[in-house]
Amino acid sequence: MVRIRRGNLVFITWKGDHPPRHVHIYRDRTLLLRWDLEGWKPVRGSGIPTLQILRILIELRREGRL
Repeated sequence: MVRIRRGNLVFITWKGDHPPRHVHIYRDRTLLLRWDLEGWKPVRGSGIPTLQILRILIELRREGRL
């Protein structure tokens, strides 16, 4: 499991989780969104990303953390 905190958001990925490869995004222990890291879009049935979440996802991708 990889757990990354940025401000009040927590990004979690699990090795061996079901495809597509994705990250779970939480705020205050509440799941906000699941983001498809391969298709670079929200997982179907998930929420809509805020600009803050998108910026952090891009940052984490550039850093090689996702």
